[in-house]
Amino acid sequence: MSESLRWGILATGGIARLFTGDLKRNGFDVRAAGSRSQASADAFAAEFEIPHAYGSYEALVADPDIDVVYVASPHPHHAAHATLALEAGKHVLIEKPFALNQAQARQVADVAAAHELLALEAMWTRYLPHMARIHELIDSGALGEVRSVIADHTQKLPDDPAHRINALELGGGALLDLGIYPVSFAWDVFGAPRTVQASATFKATGADAQVATIFGYEGNRMASSISASDTKGPNTAVVLGSEARIEIDAVWYTATSFRLVSNDGTVLEEYASDVNGRGMHYQAAALERLVADGRLDGGDALPTAESVAIMGTLDEIRAQIGLRYPGE
Repeated sequence: MSESLRWGILATGGIARLFTGDLKRNGFDVRAAGSRSQASADAFAAEFEIPHAYGSYEALVADPDIDVVYVASPHPHHAAHATLALEAGKHVLIEKPFALNQAQARQVADVAAAHELLALEAMWTRYLPHMARIHELIDSGALGEVRSVIADHTQKLPDDPAHRINALELGGGALLDLGIYPVSFAWDVFGAPRTVQASATFKATGADAQVATIFGYEGNRMASSISASDTKGPNTAVVLGSEARIEIDAVWYTATSFRLVSNDGTVLEEYASDVNGRGMHYQAAALERLVADGRLDGGDALPTAESVAIMGTLDEIRAQIGLRYPGE
């Protein structure tokens, strides 16, 4: 790999803190942070020992010493902020979901292609070591014929109507914040669903509180999920095959453990993750490798075109449950 890229952090909220912490503890070159206020940018930069702090996103992306921008703003701003960075000549790692809807996602992908830059979705789960091993087992035939994926992402989050998770104007709700994980996991294992069925319950703000999905695929394969912002669940996942299954422990989309179990209950393999931090730096390393290799399509783990297509699945789920965001 060529010399490491120089990172800029756009927005300084909770997810940016987690990601930047992993970058710093794993030796990545973080050069600048940008916020809507100079005070927030200064505080973030001081906390993580980042050399430069900018009080606007425009100033951040204009920094000539930055190669790639991590977009960590709220969902409705992902497309605009990614476009801002791309048009300034920076690669982008865009916090999931890639955009608010498929139309926005397609626009971002088009801008990246036009500028010969990489736009990668920050679905960090795809790059974690345990997921890489799970793919090896599936591809090796260890499960036999893979038939089902079952996953939940269920959290008891604040009920405060002003909280981001409950605010439709910020893209709040269970689907885009939580459901993106099991939806993306089903895509990762099976690809595009042939059929989509969805049901939901809602909070008083109009934000979705629970979303259940069933995806159908060719060959009688299925994937099911439940995501919720008002109910804490096990947060586990299972991949079922004709000969064996993979049981992924809580929290399945983070660096965790799993077992390969045969139909008679024999544990054939146990895997335990050993990562430095949360493991969010693996996606950053993947982006740097892709850029070094000239793979501006997003590579094999999560092609940009797949991120755009996944937004189409999320759009279909929203159409079925009657969920629209302001301005759509």
